[in-house]
Amino acid sequence: MSEDVNNNPENQGEELDNVLVLNDEDGNEVEFEFLDLIEYEGEEYVVLLPVEEEETEEPGEVVILKLEDTESEEEESYVSVEDEEVLNKVFEMFKEKFEDEFNFVD
Repeated sequence: MSEDVNNNPENQGEELDNVLVLNDEDGNEVEFEFLDLIEYEGEEYVVLLPVEEEETEEPGEVVILKLEDTESEEEESYVSVEDEEVLNKVFEMFKEKFEDEFNFVD
């Protein structure tokens, strides 16, 4: 995903309350299902599932983005995480938390 992905605060009557509309690096709107917010080493990370699977992504593959503060209280900013170790740790925490709700495939 992009280096800097911003939440689009205009949710026009979404079908699900847990659907976020984010803008990718090209300005295209992409819908994600919000699965969880994980805190790791003082930072917050969101675990998202793409609503529409793209051809390049494996089915059921989640996206983990770091939550960053913005000057506006009404808007959140999400940035991609480049550190594989952080991504793996956050995903392991997510898997432990939801082991009874999801069927994880290694």
